[in-house]
Amino acid sequence: MHLLLDTHALIWWMTGDDSLSRVARAAILDNRNTVVVSAASAWEMATKVRLGRLPITSDVMRDFSDYLAQSQFLDLPITVEQGIRAGSLPGPLRDRFDRMLIAQAQSESLSIVSNETIFDHYGVNRVW
Repeated sequence: MHLLLDTHALIWWMTGDDSLSRVARAAILDNRNTVVVSAASAWEMATKVRLGRLPITSDVMRDFSDYLAQSQFLDLPITVEQGIRAGSLPGPLRDRFDRMLIAQAQSESLSIVSNETIFDHYGVNRVW
């Protein structure tokens, strides 16, 4: 399975937070699965660190690419097609980062590791 980590799932993974479900943790640990992290999550986390709303990950953000490599997570760039898809998604979802994750999951056939039930309305497989 190819897993796309929602930003909160990545943060909970990084910090060892028990808020990450057992199912999600097992899926991330399963060597048969490929785990990817969107550029949108890096953007969201860097923004929150800059604003002082996510100090717990500030050290990791300084060497984010190294952290991903050490964790054997792949980075997922954002394409123009995905930008258009994210901006065109129907419905009231206002979070631009979630919209991008949905667009990437749809276009790359990825399962999203997230506790956000709103993702279920967009035809993506959600692992939680």
